[in-house]
Amino acid sequence: MFESSQFDQFLAETGAFTGDWLNVQEFPAMQWTVPGIIPEGFGLLVGAPKMGKSWFALDVALRKSAGGRVLGAIDCEPEPVLYLALEDGERRLQGRSRHLLGENGRIPSGLTFITKVNPIDLVSTIEAFLECYSDRSPLVIIDTLGKVMPAAKPGESAYERDYRFGGKLKEISDRYVGSTIKVVHHTRKAAAEDFVEATSGSNGLAGSADFVLVLNRRRTETDAVLSVTGRDVVEAEYAMTTDNGRWSLKGASLEEAAAAAVEVKSTSGVGDRSADVIAFVSRHPNGVAPKAVSEALDLPDARRYLARLAEADRLRKIGRGLYGPVPTVPMSHSDARTNVWLGSGEPLEL
Repeated sequence: MFESSQFDQFLAETGAFTGDWLNVQEFPAMQWTVPGIIPEGFGLLVGAPKMGKSWFALDVALRKSAGGRVLGAIDCEPEPVLYLALEDGERRLQGRSRHLLGENGRIPSGLTFITKVNPIDLVSTIEAFLECYSDRSPLVIIDTLGKVMPAAKPGESAYERDYRFGGKLKEISDRYVGSTIKVVHHTRKAAAEDFVEATSGSNGLAGSADFVLVLNRRRTETDAVLSVTGRDVVEAEYAMTTDNGRWSLKGASLEEAAAAAVEVKSTSGVGDRSADVIAFVSRHPNGVAPKAVSEALDLPDARRYLARLAEADRLRKIGRGLYGPVPTVPMSHSDARTNVWLGSGEPLEL
């Protein structure tokens, strides 16, 4: 057993701390760049090439830097934004910004653009911006990762390189409390059952990130699903739609978009009549009987449809002769500021 002086020296030299110390600490509440979607910290926005990720990122940058409604439904406070648009030039950025803002919109003064940066200068550039606005919860967007990803060191695996790079960005965001660094990246070509594993490259990037957003949309379609997960984020999926580059939630709130995502995923790959049944049941979260479905949809064999959809996990049986939608995790904008996800069970209120 250590003497008291020896133990104090051990704590000082190692950075260890005791339960007594942790008990009395008061930490600031987690902050949100976009409540319920993008928290403070380092994270990824992932999607297939030409999916609309850059339009999504630019729209968030424009709305966030001016303050206002992001994705058509989420109110945000204005905060400084640095957008490293490394695949665009000044003319394209101006044209896209004016398109997103509309005829009378002006590109916000709180938005700073960089179109070229040497990868070896990336970290110092980000640090300089965050230092300028360290008291204002700034946002940095890197579009895209491939333009600044460093080469692996001799003997370093792809995972080690990815984790080192992601870990450095996380360390910077942690140092500037309230800041967010969001990196736009591609999904891998191979299909992945877990949406987090869809991130291109090794698992090192996703493993180092505080949050991961995956944007999933079929070619030529306007509807999409945004999957969200993270260390301090309630894991959820939200239905979205894009209209000529403008991204918005399907619904007036995160709760409505989450419910819409359940319907989108439930109806994907099924026939029209099954999709009608799922859509009708989704409007009755407390459950509905086969007779009601039959009468509403003029479907004599509604009971058979319901049973098959429940067996396929497209619906759920919630009681004798009663069917309901697959449950989702609704979360209000106010909840997004106070909930912490612990990895299992329900989010806890702080």
